[in-house]
Amino acid sequence: MHPKFKKSNDQLIYGYHSIVEALDSGKTFEKIFIQKGIASDRTKEISSKARELSIPVSRAPIEKLDRITRKNHQGFIGFTSPVDYQELSSLIPMIYEKGEDPYLLILDEVTDVRNFGAIARTADAMGIHGIIIPLKRSANINEDAIQTSAGVLNYLPVCRVHSLKETVSFLKESGVKIVACTEKAEMKMNDLQLEKPLCIVMGAEDKGIHPNLLEAADHAVRINMVGKVSSLNVSVAAGLIMHHFSQ
Repeated sequence: MHPKFKKSNDQLIYGYHSIVEALDSGKTFEKIFIQKGIASDRTKEISSKARELSIPVSRAPIEKLDRITRKNHQGFIGFTSPVDYQELSSLIPMIYEKGEDPYLLILDEVTDVRNFGAIARTADAMGIHGIIIPLKRSANINEDAIQTSAGVLNYLPVCRVHSLKETVSFLKESGVKIVACTEKAEMKMNDLQLEKPLCIVMGAEDKGIHPNLLEAADHAVRINMVGKVSSLNVSVAAGLIMHHFSQ
């Protein structure tokens, strides 16, 4: 389940004209809600602008919109993001231009806000250059996520993409090796030694990594486990594998 948005004057924008003006001015949105059952030029315009800017749009019943705000929202409510997302196509060249090899992390449908924040905090410590998330079905970067990350999300690049599968293809074309971390893998993490450029893929705790991403990965590894517990929290697992390949 996706975490609920916090209501704050800075985060909430409602009404057709206000949202369009915010989109045109380059304001970064976390998500936009459009009332179910509305089909008009206004909905098409906002949906089109949001798609161009890689902003998730969801249809919601008017009852849900009314619970978010009691003011005249006209069927349109947006939540602005406290961070600016970065284009992956710009991030990769920037890393190479600094004389470094990309070290990236893909989070496939990791929706828990605190897990996301904890992963970001560890990612920064392990030298990760950026986190890649899907446009939909990912944790909202809100105040809780930033606080859990100890402020890391204020500066660590986060790239929001339409398709993780296409992103993996782009990374491979850019010379980046893809390593999927899954308990289903035969190879143990400690048996694989790779140099960067490298991208680690982590999946949600309940569903794991999507099969199409596993198939596209260059390698699949599992974390060495010696105790009775058969699985780990995703933030703990991410920390272990990021540390392994940061050496």
